[in-house]
Amino acid sequence: MTNLYYEKDVKSNYLKDLTIAIIGYGSQGHAQANNMKDSGLNVIIGVRPNGISWKKAQKDGFNVYSISTAVRNADIIHILIPDECQEKIYQECIHDYLKEGATLSFSSGFSIHYNKIIAPQNVNIILFAPKGPGPSVRSQYLKGSGVPGLLAVHQDFTGNAKEISLEMAKACGATKVGVLKTTMKDEIETDLFGEQTILVGGLVELMIASFNTLINAGYREENAYFETVHELKLIVDIIYRDGIAGMLNAVSNTAKYGWLFSGKKIITDDTVLELENVLKRIQSKEFLSEWDSEYSNGLKNLNENMKIIESMQIEKVGTRVRKLIQEK
Repeated sequence: MTNLYYEKDVKSNYLKDLTIAIIGYGSQGHAQANNMKDSGLNVIIGVRPNGISWKKAQKDGFNVYSISTAVRNADIIHILIPDECQEKIYQECIHDYLKEGATLSFSSGFSIHYNKIIAPQNVNIILFAPKGPGPSVRSQYLKGSGVPGLLAVHQDFTGNAKEISLEMAKACGATKVGVLKTTMKDEIETDLFGEQTILVGGLVELMIASFNTLINAGYREENAYFETVHELKLIVDIIYRDGIAGMLNAVSNTAKYGWLFSGKKIITDDTVLELENVLKRIQSKEFLSEWDSEYSNGLKNLNENMKIIESMQIEKVGTRVRKLIQEK
């Protein structure tokens, strides 16, 4: 039975007397902190002293502290810095300052599931993860809605960890549309899989390969970009609203037959096997080992490949096309 929670399911009010320290003030930190503040919660920010995030959070009206000071002053420590930074920051600035009965909270199961962070037994460990980028988390809240979210309770020392997670979700607007109960393991493994196979990895490579196929066949750059990149958003918007069948029913019969004619030629049995291999590499922690090695090496391979992407024809054409068609 799927556990979905909405506004009506949040019946406690523990957070009204507690202080929440948002650790990090990037995309998610900014969105969640402001949503919680606007919902009436007592939110402080913990970041590196006098950096860009420090000044931005102060400008937005928050009390801003070093991370260790924020942890000392808070009942809930909501960690929203990048996965790869969490282990070091936790050891240096969080672990020794946690109070008994405090709540250690995350929007990603990465550090807990992969044992990057080993927290003491006398704290709660929870997850509240909006399923959308920070700007959407904020903009939907300001519209009176929210993006869906996930919650998990990994360790319930105080007996009310689930209620705390639900209240955080409500304060961010997520319970207006639905919050799904999960586990740290399921959250991070499905998240990594989705990123690698569709949302980032597979999608990027499919767009590049499709664009290059048209260019190599002699078609105009603008035509190629419109057909392989620009129109993607329009299709995804329909799927988001109406589902896959709804999208297929919204396009022409010619387009639908194109799906039937070519779809499984692109996503072959070999592709499905590779999808399974991607998941196995995540489950076995092979991906974790490779990512740890990459991060320890200063992200050399990642940065080199980002430079390659940025120099590609598809990016240069895209910059020009977007400038030409932007709304005035």
